[in-house]
Amino acid sequence: MNELTRAGPATLPRWRAWVLACRPATLAAALVPVAVGTACARALGGLRVGPALAALAGALLLQIGANLANDVFDYEKGADTHERLGPTRAVQSGLLPASSVRTAMFVVFGLALVVGAYLTAVAGPAIIAIGLLSIACAVAYTGGPWPLGYHGLGDLFVMLFFGFVAVCGTAFVQLGRVPALAWWAAVPVGSLSTAILIVNNIRDCTTDLAAGKRTLAVRFGRRAAFAEYLLLLAAAYCVPVLLFAIGAASPWVLLPLLSLPIAVSLAWRLAKQEGAPLNQVLVGTARLMLVMGLAFALGLVPGA
Repeated sequence: MNELTRAGPATLPRWRAWVLACRPATLAAALVPVAVGTACARALGGLRVGPALAALAGALLLQIGANLANDVFDYEKGADTHERLGPTRAVQSGLLPASSVRTAMFVVFGLALVVGAYLTAVAGPAIIAIGLLSIACAVAYTGGPWPLGYHGLGDLFVMLFFGFVAVCGTAFVQLGRVPALAWWAAVPVGSLSTAILIVNNIRDCTTDLAAGKRTLAVRFGRRAAFAEYLLLLAAAYCVPVLLFAIGAASPWVLLPLLSLPIAVSLAWRLAKQEGAPLNQVLVGTARLMLVMGLAFALGLVPGA
């Protein structure tokens, strides 16, 4: 049962409202890329604990900042209403005022810039560009005059930033370069991050259409979105096999294949279910990313 159904907005503790706004269930999308990027650095003999931990802190702050931005801007643009099928949003439900969440967003992004300053000292000025661009896109995803997520570009930017930028950036701050292994390893991570978004967009097709949010699921329909989900899952599982086949990693890199039955079950449920039941598919896909991503990172390490 939903927390708000039991207690109501007025009695939910303030700290729990802030936890809800930060959306801790989404933080796997920040943890996994850093774990995989660090595993790449370790496999190539370049693990650096300080930069790795800073990369994790920065990734978590960027994810939380993006969540706060989405909470505010989706409400203001009418995408989050009382008809919302997904998990409760803090602003739309009246738990937190939009002004407070907006201020918190700026504070979190400010903390991310502090972490970025350290990483810049470690890895050079390229980190400045990466950090500022990441913040700009996190805000522009649902905010601004031309929000990316409202024009069908969400999938592309999630793949780019939660896959390639996050994994390759983590490897870069430790190695001083981006090896081919990191580029390959970014594909499963970005694919599963994007798969989470696809479930969200399929679930919200009706309300997104009414709000003028033209996601790919709205533009091309449920079948096309489901096909994209399958394609991304296939890409995520093919890369470990390819890395083993070309001798770029040890047999341990095949460890993520143990999670394949979970992926098959999630795909079947996505094909059959609609509306609110897809919340469990959404959670399941996030858990799949966490399980497979950590198994992938672990599998890369013995190749050192």
